[in-house]
Amino acid sequence: MEKKKFVAFALVVAVAYAAPQGHQEDVLLVKETPSDNIGLGGYNYGYELSNGQSHQESAELVNQGTENEALAVRGSFTWVDPQTNVRYTVNYVADENGFQPQGEHIPA
Repeated sequence: MEKKKFVAFALVVAVAYAAPQGHQEDVLLVKETPSDNIGLGGYNYGYELSNGQSHQESAELVNQGTENEALAVRGSFTWVDPQTNVRYTVNYVADENGFQPQGEHIPA
């Protein structure tokens, strides 16, 4: 059960860090939605950077108190390719069924 939570969280973090980062010294925080309810059955957070990168995510503990207890995560992240200036968005769900990304640029 704990292993599933860790795997889902690790996948989300890996995908977020895989997005192009641009020149870090030129990037400023434009908007932030502070974390909410961390450790109390779920959380919400989000941010937007001056380079077009953003990330919003929320999670909810489902089947609490059972052997099927799991963290269900929903979110999206966006970045702009600095070479082509094309904006990419990935919407995702990470739950007991694994990480499930969706985006126009992701093959079916």
